[in-house]
Amino acid sequence: MKTELFDYQLPEELIAQRPAERRDFSRMLVLDRQSGECEVREFGDITEYLEPGDLLVSNNTKVMRARLYGRKNALAEGALFEALLLNPHPAGEKIPGTFYQAMLKPGKRAVPGTRVTLLDHAGNLLSDAPVFTVVERLDDGTFVIEFDTADQESLQEKFGHIPLPPYIKRGDEGSDFERYQTIFAKVSGAVAAPTAGLHFTGEVLRKLEAKGVRRAEVTLHVGAGTFKPVSEENILDHKMHSERFVLSEATADLINATRAAGKKVVAVGTTTVRTLESCADENGVVHARTGATDIFLYPPYQPRSVDMLITNFHLPKSTLLMLVSCFADREKVLNAYKYAIQQRMRFYSYGDCMLFK
Repeated sequence: MKTELFDYQLPEELIAQRPAERRDFSRMLVLDRQSGECEVREFGDITEYLEPGDLLVSNNTKVMRARLYGRKNALAEGALFEALLLNPHPAGEKIPGTFYQAMLKPGKRAVPGTRVTLLDHAGNLLSDAPVFTVVERLDDGTFVIEFDTADQESLQEKFGHIPLPPYIKRGDEGSDFERYQTIFAKVSGAVAAPTAGLHFTGEVLRKLEAKGVRRAEVTLHVGAGTFKPVSEENILDHKMHSERFVLSEATADLINATRAAGKKVVAVGTTTVRTLESCADENGVVHARTGATDIFLYPPYQPRSVDMLITNFHLPKSTLLMLVSCFADREKVLNAYKYAIQQRMRFYSYGDCMLFK
């Protein structure tokens, strides 16, 4: 299958640079998967599309303040480095929080042994600031770095920045610490938000609960690879990134019971879909698992464990656009995107969303 089949043209001004005034004030494009018909609603209307006994499954990952800046050798005139933490590295098993896999800029200057002192949020070089040392460069171009403290929570709070996606053309601000986290966020480990969850509020969840809609959670730590477009001409040649996940026994049981009762499993976001489909057998029964997944979903794959999907709009030629095209014909999805552009909807992380019903 050709990658170009998943391309579309988006006016740059429709890329949302900031979140909606209120989470549930975003707009929602509802796509009827059978007819291809579209309508635009407010996100708060999501309660009209779910029925008593349905199960809403969300991703409870929490975005790390994973972007760090620092100066080489604790010198004000030292080379400026930028680090993006990706995953804890196995080298830190004895003292968790000390070793991380990270992307570094400038990579050419990040030779093993380089010591970098972190800058605070204002860009100041403090005498007691934490230091990381470059340990080695990995084959994929990322690095192993070692911190001189294991207290990642304090380190990230005082020195870390929210890693906004590259298409948001501004630095992170104080409000992003709250708005680039979902209401479900509990388990720290992601470098990008599971953005479909950004639209939910406590009020929306209370209305769903009052209607008899049940809730469950999975954990999938979103990695930087989520933003990587497919560059190969044939999508089958694309090497998929891997992400860590947890599907608990309790959540698996709820999903299986919901489907056995003839009710719908509603996934909040593509990360939830990736988790559930990684754990589903050929009959659509999901099994509790903890591990990592590099599952790559594209047409004509049919989801086995998910009946409805809430998702944001995705980049052209991206694996996520290919994934959502498993829920409706590719042509219907791209036509829905064209309609969203005509309606001047807002795209990507801080933008509006879709409901595949």
